[in-house]
Order: sequence, then structure tokens, then C-alpha cells
Amino acid sequence: MDENNKIQLFENKRIRCAWDEGKEEWFFSVVDVVGVLTEQPTQRGASNYWAKLKERLKAEGANELLTNCQQLKMTAEDGKQRFTDVANTEQVLRIIQSIPSPKVEPLKSWLAQVGRERIEETIDPEQAIDRAFETYIKKGYDENWIRQRLLTIRIRNNLTTEWQKRGVQKGVEYAILTDEITKAWAGMSTRQYKNLKGLKKENLRDNMTDLELVLTMLAETTTTEISKTAEPETFEESQQVARRGGRIAGNARREIEADTGKPVITSKNAAQLNALVTDMIESTFLDSGMKPE
Repeated sequence: MDENNKIQLFENKRIRCAWDEGKEEWFFSVVDVVGVLTEQPTQRGASNYWAKLKERLKAEGANELLTNCQQLKMTAEDGKQRFTDVANTEQVLRIIQSIPSPKVEPLKSWLAQVGRERIEETIDPEQAIDRAFETYIKKGYDENWIRQRLLTIRIRNNLTTEWQKRGVQKGVEYAILTDEITKAWAGMSTRQYKNLKGLKKENLRDNMTDLELVLTMLAETTTTEISKTAEPETFEESQQVARRGGRIAGNARREIEADTGKPVITSKNAAQLNALVTDMIESTFLDSGMKPE
């Protein structure tokens, strides 16, 4: 855990947060979040409110939530390092649903809207594609890039469907195979690739150039086709297939670089990455004055 005492400002009030490199998640001081949303005048008042809220959450049956909340040392108002309760984005969203405050109502409405949209997308998956397109447009992406990005999603889904057929487990094993493909075509792990672009929680593919996206698609499409032909029976065999698929795209990358004299892999990303909160929190509170210090 990177306990470097990052500070997020909301209406000129600080919210301490820390980045977990392994989990690729931000963790926020619960006392700070509660204090801001309930307009507590002092840190002690915020701490007391959080203590009472924990009792309410326990009564509501949210024992798993409280158990999963952890503690980190963060800089207190007196400048000393003290342990404080922290929560990730999902946990924070659950906690603030139990806060009766006018400041929370817009977020509750937004969560209800998101829930409705997810149900609609389950019934009609095409709506998810339409909403994704609209979201990328709002973020300032070029329409041609967006169409290419949506194509990468379909190709990725084809690959994961093939992995499922071969008994690959979603989660850690997917991540390992993805890393094998990335290392074979890009010459670096997914984490190293994200570090090159200055990314943390952000999606790597959302920060790729057209050429990077094309080679990613080539690597994953090739891996899918090789897997269908080779029919790997073990995870180790699927790893070998992933390396083969990635290596073909890697050869294409090197040929392009030799011909153009320019590197394909770039440190360019889609936006200035100054925000210290996830897109979900940022998009909800941006109009209310949240900004990085």
C-alpha cells in the first residue's frame, strides 16, 4: 500500500487517500468522507458520527462491509501518523447510502440510475454499447477511435469465451494470460505499460493510440485462433498459446518500428492524470467542487 498521504479536496475540505499498487485501488479515509458529507465542524465530530454510523450499519446487517474495512496510518490534523478506517470506492458508496444528508441525495439518485441502466442492459445489451459510445464522446475521444475501442471489447470477449472453454479461471488466471500476451507483443507487463503511461486505476486500452489498439487486437485475435486450433488442456498450455499469439503481434510491432523509425509503444495517455479519486467518485462530485490539491 502506497501510504503517501494524498489529499483530495471537496469544498475546500480534505479527504485523505492512499493507492494500493497490488489491488490497483484507491482507499479513502472514511472519517474524512463522512465529515464532509455530514458537514461536521471538527474531526472529533466526524469520528463520533462514523462511530454511530458503524453501529447503524451493523444493525442493518452490513457486517461484511465493516469487517472488510481496514485501517491505515495517515497524517492527522496534528501532523502525527495515526491509524484510521479506510474504504475502497465500492465500500465508500455503500457507506454513504446510509448517511441521511442533502449532500448525499444526488449520489443516491445517480446510483439508482446506474442500477436501472444495468438492468436495462441485461435485457438489451445493445444499450451498453450505445452508452459506452456516448461516454467516450463526452470524454472527448475521436469517433473513429471509439469504434476501434469498441471493437477491442468484442475481440477481448471472444478471447475470454475461448479461455472459458479451456477451463481458464476468471480473475487471476485471466490476468496472468493477459500479461503473457502483453509482454510478448509490447515487451513489458501490463503494470509496466500502465506505469509508462502514468496510469493507476485508469483502463490501459482507453489510453492507447490507434496503433497500440490495433496491435492489441492482433495479439488477442491471434491467441484466440491458435487456442481454437491447439485446444490447450492445461493452464500452462494456455500460457504457451498466449505467448505465441502475443509474439506474432510483437513481430509486427518490430517491423513497423523498423520501417517508420518510431516506437509504437508511447507514454501518451488520454488525459492529464491528476485526479486522486476513481472516475465514479469524480464524475459524481465534479460539479460540486472536488479538485486535486
